[in-house]
Amino acid sequence: MLGHTISAPEVTHISRHGFWLLLGQDELLVRFEDFPWFRQATIDALTQVEWPSPDHLYWPQLDVDLSVQSIRSPSDFPLLARPDSETDLVN
Repeated sequence: MLGHTISAPEVTHISRHGFWLLLGQDELLVRFEDFPWFRQATIDALTQVEWPSPDHLYWPQLDVDLSVQSIRSPSDFPLLARPDSETDLVN
């Protein structure tokens, strides 16, 4: 079989700081401070994540696309979008 097999991503833990995402053998912390649009998401919306290619993640219920590299090194990817309300950033 040709191509690269990608297993399904899995959210393994959620806390007030963010959530941990298992991608193959790597577990990455998606911090709400770095990715504020996830802060008010439901558990169902957070856990419905797709991994269509090695560097692309998609949350269909939230209409959020992210590069895996942006999770690994968020400082290399400054936010271009903000939540609708600044109160979403306070908790």
